[in-house]
Amino acid sequence: MYKRNQHFTHSASHSFFFWGARQTGKSTLLKKRYAKSVYFDLLKSDQYARLIKNPEILRHTILAEKPKLPVIIDEIQRIPALLNEVHWLIENTGVQFILTGSSPRKILRNGSNLLGGRALRYELCPLSYSEIDNFDLSRALNNGLLPKHYDAKSAEILLRAYIGSYIEDEILAESKVRKLSVFSEFLEKAAFSNGEIVNYTNIATDCGVSSPTVKEYFNILTETMIGRYVPSYQKKPKRRVVASPKFYFFDVGIANHLRKRKNLEPGSEHYGDAFEHFIYMELVAYSQYSGKHFRISYWRTSSGFEVDFIIGDNQVAIEVKSTANVVARHMKGLRAFAEEYETPHKLVVSRNEHSQLIGDIIILPWQKFLDKLWAGAYI
Repeated sequence: MYKRNQHFTHSASHSFFFWGARQTGKSTLLKKRYAKSVYFDLLKSDQYARLIKNPEILRHTILAEKPKLPVIIDEIQRIPALLNEVHWLIENTGVQFILTGSSPRKILRNGSNLLGGRALRYELCPLSYSEIDNFDLSRALNNGLLPKHYDAKSAEILLRAYIGSYIEDEILAESKVRKLSVFSEFLEKAAFSNGEIVNYTNIATDCGVSSPTVKEYFNILTETMIGRYVPSYQKKPKRRVVASPKFYFFDVGIANHLRKRKNLEPGSEHYGDAFEHFIYMELVAYSQYSGKHFRISYWRTSSGFEVDFIIGDNQVAIEVKSTANVVARHMKGLRAFAEEYETPHKLVVSRNEHSQLIGDIIILPWQKFLDKLWAGAYI
């Protein structure tokens, strides 16, 4: 059992939405933290059938039981109509609700009741470095960080099943695309854009669809929490900068499977890509769990200078290198960025054995960087 870092800070008696991609561990966490709560699991066919036909059953049950602990409704997006009942119960009884789901897309697209700002929002990410005892970097980069996948001796079968389940349950069941075969092909093509600037035209050509269709497919990925955009940092640039966003899948293991990357070893290009992706995942998790929700962007000039991640309003600039021997050329992007922006922390995160200070740039072993990140040393 992992000790998760999501503690629902500031929730107190407030109701809240708890989102996260499938198998991140939402249900496991809630059942541990709220073991005695009234629990409605909408993945259970009998509960789903009863409540989709008669949503008022929720109201009748709560009025009868008068629960003192939060009421949990798992996979709330399956029956958005329940949110009207939840809204009424919050207003008239003061009962606290925890509403979980793997995708807010259906609720958002249908214009369903989002409780008028009466509910907070939290998110669960895949496992992070700080949640795993005896963390194994090679296992994380190869298997990914979904709990079942990280623990597996071989995650390939689980990854294949995960993608199949996602397509069947999130895409096919909700009729989100016209041609499932095209969307499946798009997923694989999109994986080759993982950690890269997205070129909608090229992907559209490869899939035989229009650029607007590809953009909508990417929107589906973000709305179903399978991926995130990383915007370009463009604050009053002196140099000409690239404006298009990058895109990352929510888990390095998922990207590996879609790109057919296996047995990643230090020194290979694919290992470097996965290592950068892993550091991005840590930044996202810390942003969510700390409650700081800082902006993560990247910086690239038209002349080729680049910094992998800019945190907040240029408080931290991070270059990620999987090498164990960082040299001067690895710091060119950070130096160029520092010429334009006053940046308190300029870091190279690497597999170096020891920390180094070169000018005002700090080279950090990845473990030391993550220890400092989770201790709040940078932001």
